Amino acid sequence: MKNNDTPAALTLLLGVLISLSALGTDLYVPALPDVAAAYSAPVSAAQFTLTTYFLGLAVGQLVWGPLSDRYGRRPVLLAALGLMLAVTVAAPFMPSIGALIAARLVQGLGMSGGVVVARSIVRDLHAHEQAARLLARMMIVFSIVPIAAPISGALLTAHAGWRAIFWTFALIACALLVVVGAGLRETAPAERRSAHPADIARGLGRILSDARFRAPLLVFLSCQMGILAWVASSAFTLAHMGVPIDAYGWMFAGVMLGQIAGAWVASRFVLRLGSARLMRAGSWLVLGGGLAVAALAWGGAQHWLALVVPFAVLLFGTALVLPSATSLALSPFPQAAGAASSLIGAIGFTAGAALSTLLGVLFDGTARPMASAAALAGLAAFGFQRMLAHGKR
Repeated sequence: MKNNDTPAALTLLLGVLISLSALGTDLYVPALPDVAAAYSAPVSAAQFTLTTYFLGLAVGQLVWGPLSDRYGRRPVLLAALGLMLAVTVAAPFMPSIGALIAARLVQGLGMSGGVVVARSIVRDLHAHEQAARLLARMMIVFSIVPIAAPISGALLTAHAGWRAIFWTFALIACALLVVVGAGLRETAPAERRSAHPADIARGLGRILSDARFRAPLLVFLSCQMGILAWVASSAFTLAHMGVPIDAYGWMFAGVMLGQIAGAWVASRFVLRLGSARLMRAGSWLVLGGGLAVAALAWGGAQHWLALVVPFAVLLFGTALVLPSATSLALSPFPQAAGAASSLIGAIGFTAGAALSTLLGVLFDGTARPMASAAALAGLAAFGFQRMLAHGKR
């Protein structure tokens, strides 16, 4: 299968799996104000349920990736989905915001398995532009989640309460367990790596010390920070601008249309134009969107379009960059795709947890903190892409 297109059914499944991380935020974010109200908790405490979720994603990546290199993609994925189901069923019954924060940590641990295993399967099957094309096609599927999930989350919260969000997560976990159990074949290399913690640590260290991994990773992280700035803060920011929860779902979806359009462009043109040209164009768009939203926010713009339009441009740019950056980071490690994928996710979601916490602390009722983070992400993406293009590490 190395030189052939991946079957549509497998592409769809991989896209759903890689979107689990976004599902855990995008379906849940519209419920944050209701979660805070239900537990009589401050905004910062409710937002901490995002922070611990990101931490769970980060730690889980370091667990599932190396284990999938040793025991295979399929059994490790089934174990991760089983954990996701168990904690999701328990979460609606948590007696306090602190208990829900802990449940979200474990939920992140389980849901991270889908992300890391899906990326590992891509590297099992393809490398370079072929891998970037598959990742872009998966991102099209991925991007449907940020369009549909916030609308669904807003409707579920408004009509059935925030606990309905977790019942939806449970149904999704059940469906994936059935599909993976019945239809996913093993793709991991026949030569299996050691699962001893010391060997795993040494392997992760070797990958992290490799400049071929670090350079595209920095580009990846910069783009992801721009996305997470929107995901972590848009609900509270737009609520303070007077946007009702159902309208917020549509605005969130509008921004994510930028990502799905960019992913479609990347999937169509990466083989023709090459990864370098798409990453260069994408970095310009990420920079432009980030600087524009910061200028509008600091200039006092109060209309929701001042956030939605620049962030849609930013996410269009990230969708051009991320598939190629991910492929460049994974391609040198065919025998350790799980470990390399783990590092990408672990570092990315740790940074996401830090950013979510920081934006929660800095939140002042305006768009300035979120917009400033987007501008910094754009500057970093542009700078690191230029360094990668010129071979600097």
